[in-house]
Amino acid sequence: MSEALRQLLALPPRADGTPRQRACQHTEGWGMAVGATARIWRPETPQELRATLADAHARSVQLTQRGGGNSYGDAAVPAGSEVLDLSRMSRILAFDGTSGLADCESGVTIEQLWRHALPLGYWPKVVSGTMFPTLGGAAAMNIHGKNNFAAGTIGDAIRSFELMLADGRVLEVSREQNAELFHAAIGGFGMLGVFTRIRIATQRVHSGDLWVRGVRHGRIEEALDFLEREQVNSDYLVAWIDGFATGSALGRGLIHQARYLVPGEDEHPIATLTLAHQDLPRSILGVPKSEVWRALRLFNHAPGMRLINAVKFHASALEVWQGPRRQAHAAFAFLLDYVPNWKWAYGRHEERGLIQFQAFVPRAQAAECFRALLERSQAAALVPFLGVLKRHRPDPFLLTHAVDGYSLALDFKVEPRTRAALWEHCGRLADCVLDAGGRFYFAKDATLRADQVQRMFPPGNLERFAELKRQLDPQRRFVSALSRRVLPELA
Repeated sequence: MSEALRQLLALPPRADGTPRQRACQHTEGWGMAVGATARIWRPETPQELRATLADAHARSVQLTQRGGGNSYGDAAVPAGSEVLDLSRMSRILAFDGTSGLADCESGVTIEQLWRHALPLGYWPKVVSGTMFPTLGGAAAMNIHGKNNFAAGTIGDAIRSFELMLADGRVLEVSREQNAELFHAAIGGFGMLGVFTRIRIATQRVHSGDLWVRGVRHGRIEEALDFLEREQVNSDYLVAWIDGFATGSALGRGLIHQARYLVPGEDEHPIATLTLAHQDLPRSILGVPKSEVWRALRLFNHAPGMRLINAVKFHASALEVWQGPRRQAHAAFAFLLDYVPNWKWAYGRHEERGLIQFQAFVPRAQAAECFRALLERSQAAALVPFLGVLKRHRPDPFLLTHAVDGYSLALDFKVEPRTRAALWEHCGRLADCVLDAGGRFYFAKDATLRADQVQRMFPPGNLERFAELKRQLDPQRRFVSALSRRVLPELA
């Protein structure tokens, strides 16, 4: 046993009785379709983290970083490695009420950040569709939200961070200091080091509400035109797409456009900025939300989801008729959290679950490419149960998914009988996207091949990233199932 491990295990149990030594358990992607069993370390302090890294070095063990476990695919799934779970390094160290700058450990979740910031009049600049990712995981995947066209990715909001390397050294990193590493570690899916401390800017808000309106569109081209035209009038834009609609209605759906309230527009800002105003409802139509996934399971097949999509589209006429409304930030932002464990409706047995295929395509090619993705999925009888369309802007990060264009995210059900065909289908869709100059988002991906990733980035970007990996992690301590799949030369 190494001295670092001996010291770590000599520490007394935590107050809640949780042992400090490693445990072994099954670890899966958020979509449940991929996973593996591995030993898991859960350090609570930088000192414990350094001891864990030292022990991994002494035992020649590789580590897979994991935060909230919200990546759909295998980004936080081990591959012959142990898991480094950073979720317990979760203190908000400081928050500047004048500037809105938050100083956080990497295990702080988006939920913790907004609940701390909102009563002070701030909201995170970028949030995902769920509030449970950690800031370290969000930075490693460079997440985006419904306002990407306006606010960029979370990397654009990060001012600086501390990165612990595999040998225990800590580097201070910002746009001014270690600038190349700043642009590589953000979006570098945990391959270069461990985020231990992140300083991130938040957005000043003057109300706990947004103005939101719904706009129906009859086909995907109408949605793209609206998102392009209304960028200048919006703080958020997102479109739901009916993946089952065909012909002239291909890509029909509902757009949600939202904007912040200006000073004085909310007559009762003190009330709307409270946490109670943001809390999501605990039941739906009188049914406890914790049980709703069981009802959704009854419709979790192609005929059932075709019906649900059609009902949703036609019912959206009422929302449009009612006109703009005010909605709390949390209710608008965290749609995925409305029904706890809704993903369980896809099944929790071996080789079941869901994957998401999210394509980012330049605006000139988006309509043709997205139409092809939907038509090919329908022809293959592998229709996405959910589709989401968003507008994006480029960013300066080395392995960025962002383009000056749009993304279409498609949720596919995974079943044993269709799994191999689905992976092959997504491979063909990926070639279509790459031919259009598109890219992919590693937080959502489960199917990209290494040869496809080689086509995805500007010339030289992968080579620069590989050189940083050689410099900072020469023994390749940090790996994951994702890295082995898409960049095997780094694993």
